[in-house]
Amino acid sequence: MFPILITLSVLEMGSGYVLESLESTYLDNPTLLILVPVMIGMGGNLGAILSSRLSTRLHLGTLEFSPRDEQLWTSIAAIMLLAVTVFSALGVAAWGLGRLVAEPMALADLLVISVGSGMLLAIFAVVLSVAATYVSYQQGLDPDDTTIPVVTNVCDILGVVVLSAVAIAVL
Repeated sequence: MFPILITLSVLEMGSGYVLESLESTYLDNPTLLILVPVMIGMGGNLGAILSSRLSTRLHLGTLEFSPRDEQLWTSIAAIMLLAVTVFSALGVAAWGLGRLVAEPMALADLLVISVGSGMLLAIFAVVLSVAATYVSYQQGLDPDDTTIPVVTNVCDILGVVVLSAVAIAVL
């Protein structure tokens, strides 16, 4: 686990670099700053939920890495529905907070940025969770020990990158 943790720590510095390089975008739209910590945390949380479910099924012997595994697709659908709900609520909450503390962005723009980047991040989290569980299984590692650190750290980085890319595209 030590090499994985070192690699992930180095990658985490990359998300800070991305934030710093896009500082002007965030300072021009301070409402976006409200989205940053939640976006970073939520992507990792969604991935951790799915990774945990997959690891449990793997230990129980009920997980099949097959496109016909209905329980796998049900878990993925649940994560995607949770993402739509959370990132929609986040957009509205950020808009409301933005009205109190800064000049708010238009609600429609904020919802497009929040939901759009959130759904992209959820897709990445799903793919990472399934891939990390599969690779752990193939390598003979316990997915409970490997998947959650990998998925949460990579989703932290992707959260910053995806949010920034969508914000730039919308604005």
